[in-house]
Amino acid sequence: MCPRGNTKLRGHKNVPALPQMKSLPLAELNIVVTRPRAQALSLAKRISTLGGNPILFPLLEIEPVSDTCLLNEQVARLPDFDLAIFISPNAVRYSLSVIQSTIGFPDNLRVASVGQSSAQTLREAGIKEVIAPKDRSDSEALLAMPQLQNVDGWKAIIFRGDGGRELLGDTLKERGAEVEYVTCYRRRKPSQSPEVLLTCKPDAITISSSEALGYLWDMLDDSGRKQVLSMALFVPHSRIADKARQQGWQEVIQTEGGDDGILSGLVTWSKARH
Repeated sequence: MCPRGNTKLRGHKNVPALPQMKSLPLAELNIVVTRPRAQALSLAKRISTLGGNPILFPLLEIEPVSDTCLLNEQVARLPDFDLAIFISPNAVRYSLSVIQSTIGFPDNLRVASVGQSSAQTLREAGIKEVIAPKDRSDSEALLAMPQLQNVDGWKAIIFRGDGGRELLGDTLKERGAEVEYVTCYRRRKPSQSPEVLLTCKPDAITISSSEALGYLWDMLDDSGRKQVLSMALFVPHSRIADKARQQGWQEVIQTEGGDDGILSGLVTWSKARH
């Protein structure tokens, strides 16, 4: 049984698609969404609206830290910092409630995020000014912004998951800032059966992190790898695209970030196929 992102009968193989559905840009395409389940539903719904069959196959599971004592202690010291950076939407999601229920955002605290999705969540929480790159969602783009060039003497706190790249913190240190990390959520490899994915016969797979791509590769045997390498792979960053090509993927499409970027790439690809 394919783990579809919707339960509409038109996605069932024994029920023919309605004529008007066939005219939609992603009609009858099986598209795999590999984000953590809570983050996948919005994209899956939009794929379905465009006529596609979203298949939910999370390659990462996100969970809160088991012990929040350190998180609470670090949040309590927010007034001591000049800059707070949120690495991802999950970093916002798992720290925002703690911040809002305890000290709130100090008025003099500059707030930044790596991408616009995180920035939008922060704005919805009442943070009017968020430093965030518009065209890309990575540490390099944030570090290139003029607001982060002269940080000598600043104290910066970075909200993130367990582990991850150190480029952002290392570069800020090189520019004279004092940097502290906050682990507010954890990532783990889910228990997934690759047979479930392959049985669905995907036309395209969307992957949003190198870590998730590595998990998919590790769970497949040689036969499974040969099958997926012929599928279209949609990724939002050149690092993921490079890793995929090294693995041998034949059709790697790099898109803009966020749901809009992925959907735009899928629609353009679908039109080209016809």
